[in-house]
Amino acid sequence: MRIGILNSGGDCPGLNAVIHGVVGAADQLGWEVIGFRDGFEGLLPPGDYTVLKPKDTIGILKLGGTILGTTNKGHFVAKVGTGDIAEVPAEVVAQAKATMDRLGISALVVVGGDGSLTTGLQLYREGWPIIGVPKTIDNDLSATAFTFGFDSAVSTVVDALDRLHTTGESHKRVMVLEVMGRHAGWIALWGGIAGGAHVVLIPEIPFTFEKIAAYINERDAQGYHSTLVVVAEGAHLPDGHIVTLDAKVAGEVRLGGVGERVAAKIQQLTGKDTRACTLGHLQRGGAPTALDRILGMRFGVMAVKLAAEGAFGQMVSYQAYHVDSVSIEQAVHQLRLVEPDSELVQAAKAVGICLGD
Repeated sequence: MRIGILNSGGDCPGLNAVIHGVVGAADQLGWEVIGFRDGFEGLLPPGDYTVLKPKDTIGILKLGGTILGTTNKGHFVAKVGTGDIAEVPAEVVAQAKATMDRLGISALVVVGGDGSLTTGLQLYREGWPIIGVPKTIDNDLSATAFTFGFDSAVSTVVDALDRLHTTGESHKRVMVLEVMGRHAGWIALWGGIAGGAHVVLIPEIPFTFEKIAAYINERDAQGYHSTLVVVAEGAHLPDGHIVTLDAKVAGEVRLGGVGERVAAKIQQLTGKDTRACTLGHLQRGGAPTALDRILGMRFGVMAVKLAAEGAFGQMVSYQAYHVDSVSIEQAVHQLRLVEPDSELVQAAKAVGICLGD
């Protein structure tokens, strides 16, 4: 049996761990693995791919990025904006299917986020043998409790906050750190709590600048002259707007700049010297944490198990410390957001963290 694997969408730590798991598990069954380069684009004629053997994955478990490359552009983009879906044209699907048939691919493991899995679902409905593996550092897919890459992104946020603590205290400044999180505030909330932030602003909880300013002034009066603020890139301003950049990538509006806007308003209202820092793609890069290495590997092994069972149209899922699967149809377009009254939010407030509400 010959199976294929591709990474699609944004990169994140742990992708190579998935490849390692797929190749290792497939080799145990005597199967051959074909790795397609640069996502679905590698399927287009004449095909851009490589045969992956266990010797090719030695040492990649600890590496960030992906040895196969990935893209969120090209002919297979299904997400054209929030809530908007576009089907891949029939002629493109036919060309890619011809490559699959020519290579004798019996199962295709698609490692991607909501947009990539939306494409995978379309292909499955058209008869492709698709197995999905969820990938997003935002950790916002409701069909799985955890996705690999999230823990690594949070660790990067924590490291940044540890560094901002010292420079902020030295100058008695307010330091604002902008982190990723388009729809969900998991990275900001987890990273903020673990990194000792004093204010955490997320898309799910409306905030006002007046409440943030009052909180900072109260800290100042108590002798705490430095404040750390974490804001998710998708956090709505009090007027309801989301701060965006001009350019678009794969149809999705590019977010960015909310950190600068928050910093400017805080300085205006409090008079305190306030600086902003944007982590950006630092959260996607670097070596995965131990948790993401293990989780990615387990996801890859489960993908091969599903292929062996002929369980096509399924996506690997992690629930209650156990790796299993759910249907891709159930998985896509179902975001897992931070509940404003959740135990984690209440715990953050209990230790004095301001959510701006």
